Amino acid sequence: MINRFILNEVSYFGAGARKQLPEVLTRLNLHKALVATDKGLLKVGTAKMVTDVLDEAGFPYEIYSEIKPNPTVTNVKQGVEAFKASGADCLIAIGGGSSMDTAKGIGIVTTNPEFSDVVSLEGCAPTKNKSVPIIALPTTAGTGAEVTINYVIIDEKKQKKMVCVDPNDIPAVAIIDPELMYSLPKSLTAATGMDALTHAIEGYITKGAWVMSDMYELQAIRMIAEHLPTAVEEPTNPVGRKGMALAQYIAAQAFSNVGLGLVHGMAHPMGSLFDIPHGVANALLLPTIMEYNMPCCIEKYGVIARTMGVDTTGMSAEEAAQAACDAVKALAVRVGIPQHLSELGIKEENIPALAAQAITDVCTPGNPRDVTEEVIVELYKKVL
Repeated sequence: MINRFILNEVSYFGAGARKQLPEVLTRLNLHKALVATDKGLLKVGTAKMVTDVLDEAGFPYEIYSEIKPNPTVTNVKQGVEAFKASGADCLIAIGGGSSMDTAKGIGIVTTNPEFSDVVSLEGCAPTKNKSVPIIALPTTAGTGAEVTINYVIIDEKKQKKMVCVDPNDIPAVAIIDPELMYSLPKSLTAATGMDALTHAIEGYITKGAWVMSDMYELQAIRMIAEHLPTAVEEPTNPVGRKGMALAQYIAAQAFSNVGLGLVHGMAHPMGSLFDIPHGVANALLLPTIMEYNMPCCIEKYGVIARTMGVDTTGMSAEEAAQAACDAVKALAVRVGIPQHLSELGIKEENIPALAAQAITDVCTPGNPRDVTEEVIVELYKKVL
């Protein structure tokens, strides 16, 4: 078996790393940017922390902010037109997964116009050209979209999340500056942090996992267990923010290359059909899906438990595995994640529609334990 590992060409880490932006743009011989961000980040001033750097350097840019929390085909198409009209030669993505995913869609369609319908990008589309250069600056510690070859866009007509996997979409440069995350509300810090933990755990147990991805994912699990409570409870604590900023990037390095599993397969329909934030959906589902997968992951779950600080001395393999599930649930409860679908407005009669999408989701086949649509229905019911 041949394993592939794709990462950014260059990444920068640390408080104030956004100040490297002018040097990056000069090195890449770029002349004007379309800044992809959302209205919320413009309102609270987080995007300005980056555009101020561009202003000081005299680097021209225009802003595209018509981006939804769960971005759509329309967002991408409008962004492509905005990019063309701006005369830009690069994209600067400021935000969480929504901004970075939209930027990836814009960048890919611009250089591969045969995919201008956007929907044909679902799955592993055979694009020929690299995206327009993207410089990604995450403002959340969760999705890791700045280092992944994946992006997720909602097809409004089908009310379905399209997972697109394409080595040509990876940002050329990632700038991970924890100062951009200080204004993130506690609820989003918790949701995006648990999203990162889901990436790390699913990436560790997915069918495609191997020794190199395991190395990354275990380090991410360790760091998230240590730093997420601090980041949620003390939002301006630099240690917690820095730890989570790095942990989510580490987790994404690996899962981008080995895939995910059923948690993501079941979370995606919750976003497309009910607009549930992706991190919340993942965090709510994760402990229950871990228990379902336990027969295939006994030994790895014991490692997860110990990595999260659980003393498994004297426990059987099964007890240690259950301890991992319990530790994940305890962390989710501590940071305030809802524990039932009903809290999010989902009813039992909605479950068949969710399951029908989940069984066909591109992430589901990577799950370590095979599933049927009927099994997925029962798993949704467990967290109803």
